[in-house]
Amino acid sequence: MIERIKSNLLQIQEKIVPYTVNIIAVTKYYDKDVMLSAYEAGLRHFGESRAVEAIRKIEELPSYVKENSKFHFIGHLQSNKVKAVVKNFDYIHSVDSLKIANLISEEALKIGKVQNVFLQLNNANEEQKFGFDKQGLIDAFQSIIDLKGLSVIGLMNIAPYTDSKQELAELFKDVKNFQQELEVKFNFKLNDISMGMSNDYDIAVANGATWVRIGRKLFS
Repeated sequence: MIERIKSNLLQIQEKIVPYTVNIIAVTKYYDKDVMLSAYEAGLRHFGESRAVEAIRKIEELPSYVKENSKFHFIGHLQSNKVKAVVKNFDYIHSVDSLKIANLISEEALKIGKVQNVFLQLNNANEEQKFGFDKQGLIDAFQSIIDLKGLSVIGLMNIAPYTDSKQELAELFKDVKNFQQELEVKFNFKLNDISMGMSNDYDIAVANGATWVRIGRKLFS
């Protein structure tokens, strides 16, 4: 398994040359042993979307893996899971409302933490997906960046499932343009964009992604 992951990782890296991005191994469909194999293959960022199951897996990992890895919560975050997620994850990619941002900040401050977060943008306006629309994020942005328990490091996006590379490129480029618009409007630096998965990571990287979330391409 380790050699397969190494080979897949090398193919991914070769496909996105000359860009340098952070690769998050999405392990939400895989058990602890696969996470260990990914670690031994050189990966240090792990993405999970089911809080209870993810925390159980993280707790079972050897201490050297936990201490040298970063854990990313990439799924929709429910209010009743905020406390546990803040305690166990280094990054939350899916802040999709001012309410959730406030709850994350409150829980982070209780444990003396500043939580790294991405703000989820639904610029394709898909009803079945969570995330701010552009105006909604503009309206909430100042209130969110003022929260003492948060470090807002960038935007997150989940693209629609489509075979159109042009459509994907336009959507990803739109996220990058909107990031720059927010920076100017609020005089606030957003260093990162989390977008791109197994089926579209190369297009995302070419259009501004600094983090990609990859599962199937690494482990299949």
